[in-house]
Amino acid sequence: MRSFWLGSAMALIAAGFCLAPGVQAQAGCVELSGTADGFDKETAVSRAQLALADYVKQYKAEKRLRAVTVSAMRASPKPYWRSSVSETMFCFNIWCGVYKPDIVNKSSYTVCWSGVVSPYVCTSGAKLCW
Repeated sequence: MRSFWLGSAMALIAAGFCLAPGVQAQAGCVELSGTADGFDKETAVSRAQLALADYVKQYKAEKRLRAVTVSAMRASPKPYWRSSVSETMFCFNIWCGVYKPDIVNKSSYTVCWSGVVSPYVCTSGAKLCW
């Protein structure tokens, strides 16, 4: 009888180990970003951060996520009219400080550069974990 209980206990422990990885596999993180433009840096930054916040809300609703953590993450710039952003586009003429420094807070990391149509374009990035 003792071996029956010991065998049952071992089977339950083994089953628990098999289920635990399934729970961990459901948890994860994703990198999100939002891009916006503006005629001044403040407008472009606030629009990019708002675009990111909207995307986070949309992603949470689509995936039916409740408890999430959002942390700042530097995203690659997502230009509208170019395939990439070169390092020189982060500076305007001789004033490199116009587009830098990057704006970082607890929930977003924003980078800005000179746009084709608008003077400022910014991308805000975040890491969303559940």
